Amino acid sequence: MKKTILSIAIIAITCFSCSTKNDNFSITKTSVGNLTSTSQVKDLESIFKTDSIVKFVPGGEFTTSINEIEIFEKGGSKLLTLTPKTLMDSTSVIKTVQIFDSRFKTEKGISTLSTFKDIQDHYKISSIDNLIRSVVISVNEINASFTIDKEQLPSNLRFDMNLNIEASQIPDSAKIKYFFLNW
Repeated sequence: MKKTILSIAIIAITCFSCSTKNDNFSITKTSVGNLTSTSQVKDLESIFKTDSIVKFVPGGEFTTSINEIEIFEKGGSKLLTLTPKTLMDSTSVIKTVQIFDSRFKTEKGISTLSTFKDIQDHYKISSIDNLIRSVVISVNEINASFTIDKEQLPSNLRFDMNLNIEASQIPDSAKIKYFFLNW
């Protein structure tokens, strides 16, 4: 009897540990991996303890407004770029997270490898903004903005910034260039 209970317990623990989801790369409305919308700059060392953090230190006359923190994997690949709300404040929370690594995925599977069709199939598009070289698709449901290069649009939509671009005009196969979360 004791062997049976012990065997069941070991099997249950093994199954549970195998099915535990790795949240280090999940994206929600308020988190990217272990980073949350309430995380402060001073907490980044502990949140990304196995990664490399590059903090830009402004000092030159042309660089005082740059306030980015880049996160690299120990192997050298870029994971994220973070922008704090307040310049040079260790207690500031993160305002924007730019995602570079394709392992980061939303709960519905959207990553930097996704296409416009993937976004449209899984989320309600809140707005489409026409910029100089890109269009920005906003999804309020997850506080995200997806940037698509205008080179992937029909030629008649590429050069006029005054055009109101509709979702139906963006090819399903248009790839995401950048992916931001805004808190």
